[in-house]
Amino acid sequence: MSDTTPLESASECHVEGGHKATLSTSFHATVHCLSGCAIGECAGLVIGVSLGLPPLQIIILATGLAYLSGFALGAYPVMKRESIGFLAAIKIIWIGEVVSIGVMEIAMNATDYYMGGMTVDSIFSAVFLIAMGAALVAGFVAAWPVNYWLLNRNLKNCH
Repeated sequence: MSDTTPLESASECHVEGGHKATLSTSFHATVHCLSGCAIGECAGLVIGVSLGLPPLQIIILATGLAYLSGFALGAYPVMKRESIGFLAAIKIIWIGEVVSIGVMEIAMNATDYYMGGMTVDSIFSAVFLIAMGAALVAGFVAAWPVNYWLLNRNLKNCH
């Protein structure tokens, strides 16, 4: 186990010698975050639309699954790098993941809702697929500057 504090440990991969995180580093952190978030978000949308749930229930399901998958994918590299368990890894990454996933989810769910992806009859509808694609882009665009800010304040782990 490491002798560093959670924030020191979280900052090791992007701040060395007082240097700030770069746009490239924050881009890669955002891609990693989006991959975890997208798994849960897309699963929630597919399940919710397939079951004919109303948009609010789809948003709740998709957001819950996005947090679950995002935290799981965020914790794994920290567990491996620090040789720690899941709960210890969650203690290191939680603040950055909560904020990053939250921003992504707001952007993704708003985009999907306003494009009509949550109200279609089938997941095979062009509207559903286009809205999901646009939502992924919106989530990334919204979260990239937030992740840059989080990384530079040692509040996010760049995995």
